[in-house]
Amino acid sequence: MCIEKLKSLNSQFKEIEKKLGDPSIMSDRVQYMELSKQHSYLEPISQIYEKYQKLLDDIKDSEELKNSDDAQIKEMAVEEYNSLIAQKTQLEANIRILLIPPDPNDNKNIIMEIRAGTGGDEAALFAGELYRLYTRFAERNGWKHEIIDSNPTGLGGFKEIVFEINGNNVWKYFKFERGVHRVQRVPDTEASGRVHTSAVTVAVLPEAQEVDVEIKMDDLRIDTYRSSGAGGQHVNKTDSAIRITHLPTGLVVACQDERSQMKNRAKAMKVLRAKLYEQKVLEYEKQISDDRKNQVGTGDRSEKIRTYNFPQNRITDHRIGYSVYNITEVMDGDLSELVSKLLSADIEAKLQNPSI
Repeated sequence: MCIEKLKSLNSQFKEIEKKLGDPSIMSDRVQYMELSKQHSYLEPISQIYEKYQKLLDDIKDSEELKNSDDAQIKEMAVEEYNSLIAQKTQLEANIRILLIPPDPNDNKNIIMEIRAGTGGDEAALFAGELYRLYTRFAERNGWKHEIIDSNPTGLGGFKEIVFEINGNNVWKYFKFERGVHRVQRVPDTEASGRVHTSAVTVAVLPEAQEVDVEIKMDDLRIDTYRSSGAGGQHVNKTDSAIRITHLPTGLVVACQDERSQMKNRAKAMKVLRAKLYEQKVLEYEKQISDDRKNQVGTGDRSEKIRTYNFPQNRITDHRIGYSVYNITEVMDGDLSELVSKLLSADIEAKLQNPSI
């Protein structure tokens, strides 16, 4: 138990509480919002610290009463002492979880990229089904989504689709979707009824603000071209699609979903900023943790994270060795059970290895 850390955080909370009552800080909107955010994070820590201190005092008093000459008082004291020790054990477990530093990206919006991999048309169809799964899950949670760029196929799937999801704690609930999703099923076009295996790659990027990533315009090459796909006469007449190349890194992003070149450019810049921010985050994570074996997923897009086996009505997440047998419900957006298990596993991994 890191009681000194708990004590230090409690002192920080008291100082912030004093600052929030300072008229000069209250008039500074940016500073006030930042302090309010810290206050919200530290308040439950301060409350549990005070509860823990009181519990330690009660244990000390109870321990003294165990030495009483009065047999009845001694019996009651022993019973109370055992109960308090059990409470202390549970409270310390709660404190360890509470002291895990929050992911600074948890409350960020996200940009998702779904790309068909091995499997041809079947992989493209599954990419479309994953897009539907994620947007349905977003709708269930009251989050908004919008397509940034897409490359649809004639059968209703996507070679690739890029979209954003906006809302509270979006990154927290989607960050474990990064990696390779494998599907096993009999394609509609398969006459012999053989099970085929296809793969789709999913990338999840936390949306970055300008303060998170500095982009110099001299480092960009911006090309315009005509949109392809649905759009009627517009696609034949207007060079509204945008492709931006970040020269120092070689990153390329594109957007053609909007009719306005300006809107496409803004969306493309949003994706580029998110990709550059992701690189910064991954570099930082590598610095603080050379051994990430206990972590729930490394964020590597080549990592096979999940298998969707339609004949067996089973979805298995390979990172935590957990399976669900309600594939129809999950594909309709009911991702809550898997997400809950992944969040729990992530907390447990961080408790076992605090450096993560």
